[in-house]
Amino acid sequence: MHGGALAGWLLMALCAVSGAYCLLRTRTGTPQERSTARGEALMGFGMAAMAVPAAVLTLPEWAWAVYGAVFGAAALRALWSARRGAHHLHHLVGSLAMVYMAVAMAPGAAGTGGHAGHGAAAGGAGGVPLLTGVLLLYYALYVLRSAGHLIPAGTGVASFAGGSAEGVVRGAGGGLRGGGAGGAAGGGTELTMACRLTMGIAMFAMLLTL
Repeated sequence: MHGGALAGWLLMALCAVSGAYCLLRTRTGTPQERSTARGEALMGFGMAAMAVPAAVLTLPEWAWAVYGAVFGAAALRALWSARRGAHHLHHLVGSLAMVYMAVAMAPGAAGTGGHAGHGAAAGGAGGVPLLTGVLLLYYALYVLRSAGHLIPAGTGVASFAGGSAEGVVRGAGGGLRGGGAGGAAGGGTELTMACRLTMGIAMFAMLLTL
């Protein structure tokens, strides 16, 4: 993350591709799955825009207020939706993390401003160390758990990361299909889970810059 523009471009590309895939998922599935996909698409595109290197694009001051408003509304929606399923709590955490990063990276937060993906250019971002640490711990565990569900059951890494025979099951065509809460939340294919894993890693990397 602290390597400069290259890391920012990589994060932007990964998040944009993830957002585009989530956008495609909004065309199929149950109403709940389409709603989940819309929320994940918003997260992916929002993170992609935040990761653009400062040398290419410097967001105006009002853009950070827009970020806070958009993802604040997304957090309220996720909180309301959490009554129907605990998987919405992850969307709540993600939306609140985006609000937090927007506030921390806004001009004047700590004497500097910039995108979360800027690395050294925004090294003095105004994050709260304790809150940043809690979010980093959450996303580290989320990434390990998600990776565990993508690794075939029976391996040592899968067991360490929370994978299990119930977490990875065989689909009708012989391919792997994610099970459990993560699979039911939005389509359940291994590609969907890989998309979520990618965004979890990107969020962890962006939080490291605070």
